[in-house]
Amino acid sequence: MIELLKELIKIQSDTKEAANEALLFCADWLKQKGEMVTVHDNKGYLMLTAEKGQGNETIVWNGHVDVVPGHKEQFVPVEEQDRIYGRGAADMKAGVAAMMQAFIELEPSGLNRKVQLHIVTDEEIGGRNTSKWLVEQGFHGDFVICGEPTGLKVGLQSKGILRMDMVFKGKPAHGSRPWEGINAIESAMKFHMAATELPFRKESTEYYEQPSVNLPIIKAGDRYNVVPETCEMSYDIRFMPGQDKEEIVRQLAELAETLNIDMDYKASGSTPALTTTKENPFIQTLQKAILETTDKEAVLFGQHGAADTRYYAAVTGGEGAIEFGPSGDDWHGNAEYVLISSVHEYKDILLAHAQSA
Repeated sequence: MIELLKELIKIQSDTKEAANEALLFCADWLKQKGEMVTVHDNKGYLMLTAEKGQGNETIVWNGHVDVVPGHKEQFVPVEEQDRIYGRGAADMKAGVAAMMQAFIELEPSGLNRKVQLHIVTDEEIGGRNTSKWLVEQGFHGDFVICGEPTGLKVGLQSKGILRMDMVFKGKPAHGSRPWEGINAIESAMKFHMAATELPFRKESTEYYEQPSVNLPIIKAGDRYNVVPETCEMSYDIRFMPGQDKEEIVRQLAELAETLNIDMDYKASGSTPALTTTKENPFIQTLQKAILETTDKEAVLFGQHGAADTRYYAAVTGGEGAIEFGPSGDDWHGNAEYVLISSVHEYKDILLAHAQSA
């Protein structure tokens, strides 16, 4: 399994073509172990599925072999004590290698449910051509584990995504006489400062202290001597499970009216929050598998970002898709690594969970 991980790291899968190469490597490896594998193609993006077991329940193991770009030397795996360094070591070729090894070790006769293995190639650019496509073709289950690096902690929830694109309207005037105009940039600044006090920003849950609001884009003005007539500003809002995105939009729109600011807006790019609870029976059996394998109590937490889990959870109303993977650090950084011991533990946990009664 660790040698498999090293071979995967060597494939510089930071392009569509190279990610497909890594996917075909995985397919060949599984076939050589005697597994039945189907390779799918959607718009030139490859992915694979394989299935074992029988029964009314289905568990999905989802992993991606594409990575963000890195330096050439990062695609040469380096093993130091309990660590393997390399691009994708943590995010998430270790998870993929462990899932592949666990899958070939599964004994179908001992399974009272189906286990599907999904390996995809475009998670780092949104997953819409592979994981989303698989779900649309009917490849989903009662419980989904995406093997993102979580330090063997269970990311049972994640924030939803709301994008707000706003245009603040002012009144142009000569730059030497700004009092004769309305500065759209100043209106946007006033709005941004006041938005920190909106009710949705003050809410919290068991797993989150607050939602997050990032101001990533602002465009305005092109001349020193003109009061800017418009200011375009965008928010990336990550709302918590239980929050209503329509209510968030309403609060933002109402704020502009309260401040007497002329603003047009468009709410788009919404992704629902993942709302799996600790009472979920699959979470209960996963906690038991973690305890039995590691002799440690499972740690449950909420993810701030989004992963391919969102596509699977869309089928079940936000419930039943989690992020759970090995331990590592600095993914997307120059010193990315995974702990070898955690890869072995992760594989054993997957097996114990899949084979639980």
